[in-house]
Amino acid sequence: MDEFMLRALLAGIGMALAAGPLGVFVVWRRMAYFGDALSHAALLGVALGLVTGWSMNLTIAGICLAVAMLVTWLHSRPELPADAALGIFSHGALALGLIIAALADGVRVDLMAYLFGDVLAAGWVDVAWIWVGAIVVLGVIRRYWNDWVNATVHEGLATLDGVAVARMRLIFMLLTALVTAAALKVVGAMLITALLVIPPAAARPFASTPEGMALGAVLIGAVSAPLGLLVSYRWDLPSGPAIVLVACGFFGVSLLVRRKTTV
Repeated sequence: MDEFMLRALLAGIGMALAAGPLGVFVVWRRMAYFGDALSHAALLGVALGLVTGWSMNLTIAGICLAVAMLVTWLHSRPELPADAALGIFSHGALALGLIIAALADGVRVDLMAYLFGDVLAAGWVDVAWIWVGAIVVLGVIRRYWNDWVNATVHEGLATLDGVAVARMRLIFMLLTALVTAAALKVVGAMLITALLVIPPAAARPFASTPEGMALGAVLIGAVSAPLGLLVSYRWDLPSGPAIVLVACGFFGVSLLVRRKTTV
């Protein structure tokens, strides 16, 4: 196996490990739009990194974490609906990032690479960044899994049981921001939400427990990455969209299974 394919494979599997169990809560909480807001904010981080010369990974992560904290703060305020706040941050961050990139003198920006990803260009530093993030995410998810499940089922009852619902929400959004920042290199800003949503949605009909759904999401994501890379390599297609389409194929199979079990 060529070294660039090995790096791409490791990056894709690492993203599946992090995005799978986290995406389960994105699906349960119906927060796909939050992923869109973070993906657009990631482009602002790209623009700032290009203009300032700072580490691209740090600027992307910093912007995503800042947006996650702002959205969490606005969630506790009744003046502005959550979907309206997400829309403002999503499109505002995207517009600001594109303007900064356009005004930067002497900086050439390949927007296609950032919009749709280029996992084949991932270096060992990118792979290390993804796997360190995945280990952190999995550790935090394991620590707070029961609290997150309880808060997702019913926040009021979870509060009565002693769960710090507001803190759990903040931790969840910060982890989602971290995964979004790491996924930019793999699938690009426009497809990050797909990586979070499609594998858990595809695993749902096959799972009878929350833990089973999380494990299924990880497995589907981990299989989608190498199959997507194989399709990309065989037919010279963009790697990020190919991975997402393979995951969509698994979702199509899950729809057929769900239909047969309900007929």
